[in-house]
Amino acid sequence: VAPSENGCCGRAVCNSFIRTVTTSFGSICFGSLIVAFLRALETLAQMARANDDGGIGACIAQCILSCLASMVEYFNKWAYIYVGVYGFGYLEAGKNVFELFKNRGWEAIIADDLVGNALLLVSLIVGGIMGALAIVFTKTTSWFDSAGGNDVGAAFAIGFVVGLAVCSILLSTVASGVNTVIVMFADAPADLQQNHPDISQKMRRIWGEIYPGSV
Repeated sequence: VAPSENGCCGRAVCNSFIRTVTTSFGSICFGSLIVAFLRALETLAQMARANDDGGIGACIAQCILSCLASMVEYFNKWAYIYVGVYGFGYLEAGKNVFELFKNRGWEAIIADDLVGNALLLVSLIVGGIMGALAIVFTKTTSWFDSAGGNDVGAAFAIGFVVGLAVCSILLSTVASGVNTVIVMFADAPADLQQNHPDISQKMRRIWGEIYPGSV
């Protein structure tokens, strides 16, 4: 994307957003439906295990379903990029993006992706800060008087959960942006070099140092 088309309201971003919420919306729903279905089955297996109805079979089923759901969520993370950028169908998008990484020899690179861990740490820190602010509110207001003697713990828990949830949702856009840059860098390195030469050269240099022969 040319520098003149950058920004949250740039032509490329707007086109991808429109495509995502219109013609490609079904692909996104399909991927989410698969995860929801697997998580529902996992919950049923967990309930059966808790009630001692399924024995070892319920435990094995829960483990398998949990692994499958995690694999589909990981698959979705990359497939949705091709869905939004190119308008491919769900299965075609996932196949193309993983074939791209395989042809580039980047399987190890995406496996070593630490962006999610870094953003989770930020979310935890924000949650802790919000919990601390909630404790301050217990000392200066009467909002948590109904909690009895455990007002500090209740305030911290509420503040932590709210801060963690809101921050995680906001930072998910950052994670998606990073994943998109990785995919586009693998898919069209010449375009990145042409439109953003400084970023392209820096990425090539750093990636070449960490993963020799990957670029």
